[in-house]
Amino acid sequence: MSKQKEEKTNVMRVLDQKKVPYTPHTYPAGDAAPDGVSVARMLGQDPAAVFKTLVARGASGGYYVFDIPVAATLDLKKAAKAVGEKSIAMLPAKELLPLTGYVHGGCSPVGMKKRFPTVFHQSCLDQKTICVSAGKVGFQVEVSPADLMSLTGASAADLTAEG
Repeated sequence: MSKQKEEKTNVMRVLDQKKVPYTPHTYPAGDAAPDGVSVARMLGQDPAAVFKTLVARGASGGYYVFDIPVAATLDLKKAAKAVGEKSIAMLPAKELLPLTGYVHGGCSPVGMKKRFPTVFHQSCLDQKTICVSAGKVGFQVEVSPADLMSLTGASAADLTAEG
């Protein structure tokens, strides 16, 4: 049986180390990261169970991580309220890699260079498992929301714009 050695991302190594069960998924990715709904389709997943990781800076200068369903839009007012900030702004893409260690389209709430306050959209609590980036474009991990929130020290709140 010639099973090709599965590529492990840093996120998968962290999950292994912390003994958090997960299912790895891969999808074909070219030079540019596909949008999240396309990723969900390629994985055969409901877009409501595939979450994108967004990083923002608060008015105080602090950084925050928000995970929301791929088809949703982050409501900056709701996000600011969830983390106790007056306002927040999305982090410019060029600042993402130096701050988190991840590229745009491959950002994961797990295994960032530093731990930042993290908030998941409350709908994750309705899912048995959710998919988040495995830290590299083309790779996702499917994990129980409770395990993911416990590992990242995350809370849950309503974060999305009504749409």
